[in-house]
Amino acid sequence: MKRIFTLLLAGMLWLPTTTRAQDAEALGALVGVLKDVDDPAFQLDILKGIADALKGQRNVKAPKGWEDVAGKLAKSPNADVRRLSQELSLVFGSKAALEALRKVLVDSKAKLVDRRKALDALVSARDKALPPVLRKLLPDTKLRGEALRGLGAFNDERTPPAILSIYPKLTIAEKRDALMTLSSRKGFARALLEAVSAKNVPARDLSAEVVRQLRGYNDKEMNARVEKLWGVSRKSSADILKEIERLKKVVEKSTRKPDLARGRILYQRTCAQCHKLFGEGGEIGPDITGSNRGNLDYLLTNILDPNAEIPNDYRTTNIETKDELSLTGIIKRDEGTSVTLQTANQLITIPRADIASMRQGTISMMPVGLVAALKEEELLDLIAYLRGKGRVALPSVGGEGNPKPN
Repeated sequence: MKRIFTLLLAGMLWLPTTTRAQDAEALGALVGVLKDVDDPAFQLDILKGIADALKGQRNVKAPKGWEDVAGKLAKSPNADVRRLSQELSLVFGSKAALEALRKVLVDSKAKLVDRRKALDALVSARDKALPPVLRKLLPDTKLRGEALRGLGAFNDERTPPAILSIYPKLTIAEKRDALMTLSSRKGFARALLEAVSAKNVPARDLSAEVVRQLRGYNDKEMNARVEKLWGVSRKSSADILKEIERLKKVVEKSTRKPDLARGRILYQRTCAQCHKLFGEGGEIGPDITGSNRGNLDYLLTNILDPNAEIPNDYRTTNIETKDELSLTGIIKRDEGTSVTLQTANQLITIPRADIASMRQGTISMMPVGLVAALKEEELLDLIAYLRGKGRVALPSVGGEGNPKPN
């Protein structure tokens, strides 16, 4: 009976009609229960309820007695109890918890899963001491992707040069994370465009998602650079229809044998971050394995005109935070105190108190111009792979995680 009552208390934190006083009262009652019980499974249930209710929040006033309870839970035989209690200490602004997690993060002998959890927790807590630590982790191939994504959370002018200095060595997935971070803040974006102009970053590496993000700043100088380096972003409906018909004829008349291995590489670069095909890829957009891929009209229309028909679940929302972070993605969860957004490369929870503006768009998460940077032969290879019956082997690898096109 006590357990049921306790879980009901945890549920009170979710109710949209509760006041801050009621929230504090429920939290205090739960901390009291944690002080009295020794069952790790029960403790974990309570901690999960509190953590879910406070997800995305920072610097919440610690409930009375939390420091003593946290000390007790830190000695629990259950690793999840220890981890969650430490993460809640971060939510409550504990400097000791920040220092402890930083030690885990930089400890090369610690378990990788623990280092990743520490990194995620420190990013969520917006630990001001974290950016230099993340930059030092960039050479670490095991944590590089997480470090690249985490750096986007901090407005630090030393971040762009650090990322750009290692850019040529990155894998396909890491380059995507690097470019998304470099386009997430206006100052970072200027540094990225300078690197593209200097040919330190190939213009064709800028995916349509990145280009859309750059144009979203509505900066005339930046837009002029993007147009020069990448091309025009929008076409009228009539122009799109003409392009679909043109490419349809190119595909139908082509006598060249498509390179399916290169097609898979191109799929990984342009589509896999959002769509799953043959069990490979992301889950932001629909799984296209069972779609009408064999129909050329269907395929070309969805590639070139993704905004023709947009399910509500795939409409984009742009969020600008008070510290000038710009994010575009799909709202996965919208609650009173936080918003969870799925971007092209990460799922991120943003405290509502940090949001300066939030606008729902009328366009698809899949951007127009996705294949604009591809040469015609590359596009034929990609289409052939998308229309295929199964996954093909990749060609030999050139550098870690970078398949070498034929």
